[in-house]
Amino acid sequence: MKDVLKKYAELLVFAGGNVQKGQPVVIGGNVNDAEFIRMVQSAAYDAGASEVAVDWQDDEITRTTYLRAADEIFETYPDWRVDRFKFYDDRGTVYLHISSSDPDMLSGVNPERIKTLTKVSRQKLKPHSTLTMSNALRWSVLAVPSAKWAKKVFPNLPQDDAVQKLWQAILKAARADGENPITDWKKHRENFTERKNFLNSKQFAKLHFANGLGTDLFVGMPKNHVWIGGGDVGQDGVDFFPNIPTEEVFSAPDRNNVNGKVVASMPLSFQGNLIEDFSIVFKDGRAVEYHAKNNEEILKNIIEMDDGSHYLGEVALVENSSPISQMGILFYNTLFDENASSHLAVGKAYPNCVKGGNDMSEEELKAAGINDSIMHVDFMFGTADMQVVGISEDGTETLLMQNGEFVF
Repeated sequence: MKDVLKKYAELLVFAGGNVQKGQPVVIGGNVNDAEFIRMVQSAAYDAGASEVAVDWQDDEITRTTYLRAADEIFETYPDWRVDRFKFYDDRGTVYLHISSSDPDMLSGVNPERIKTLTKVSRQKLKPHSTLTMSNALRWSVLAVPSAKWAKKVFPNLPQDDAVQKLWQAILKAARADGENPITDWKKHRENFTERKNFLNSKQFAKLHFANGLGTDLFVGMPKNHVWIGGGDVGQDGVDFFPNIPTEEVFSAPDRNNVNGKVVASMPLSFQGNLIEDFSIVFKDGRAVEYHAKNNEEILKNIIEMDDGSHYLGEVALVENSSPISQMGILFYNTLFDENASSHLAVGKAYPNCVKGGNDMSEEELKAAGINDSIMHVDFMFGTADMQVVGISEDGTETLLMQNGEFVF
């Protein structure tokens, strides 16, 4: 297993962030994953990193802080944290993150505390997020199992067995269980090319999504929009994979041209809370109505975080037959679940989803229909009976997906 994990760590460094000689690296991860983080650090130095710093997190410390700290703690975000990001941003750092949190970590925590700290921290760190979302800085995230996460996914198994089974599922989903994962991912990138080229050549004016759950949604697309998938390219010209795994092709909707209802097909795990059985209604791009069976207050806090979080920033197409979907596992982790299902994201759009977007000002991006927000939260709505139709400017319709599968 140690050799497999070493290859997994190397996948994050050499393919995920694609660390170049002389670049600093910052690893974000949980203290319980120290052994794997050390493997990532070693791989980053093997790649020629000038420095590899670690930003340690601890779920129990985080939960206790939310439950017991004074109210004013959640109303400020210390300048030294902002300065730390700026210090590394200015040096062209590659950011690597290892996800392993308990999906129920913040269950029972006052939602207002979560909303307040999320809002203030993301406002203060907006310059950093702008750099990562515009590909001025490369970044990548993958996952390792924690005991509580494993028990959430496999509640009927003993803890050790659940962790082992989740490890197997993660490595399979991440295409990291073969002899040479880095080579496998290079081939994986190539598989997206034909599909992206087709969608980019068509330049559909809007997409119509419909299924038996109740989704009936028209998603307008900006002029000169760009479909991306199978990895990305930094502004320095270096390829990287922001998400391991990835099975999606995605772009940015026209923020003011989304109409209809979308019904989530999977629960959304957000900051340690699970939002279940929810739907959102959009009118002229804005979310005007939303409901959830469980944790509707958390959904409300996401959508009402700022003005831009009322609008969509991403539309992504994923076949129902994707490897992750076929595993039949609800991971309770968006990194995996979004790659089992077509999905949308409320909040900020990636600027490179419109031609020339990385060189546009915020005002120019907004004029082009590209949304801005301190949030970017993906949620899944694809199903086995999903139909997607591309509609051209002249009204011509092209069937893109039938029964959750691409037909082009």
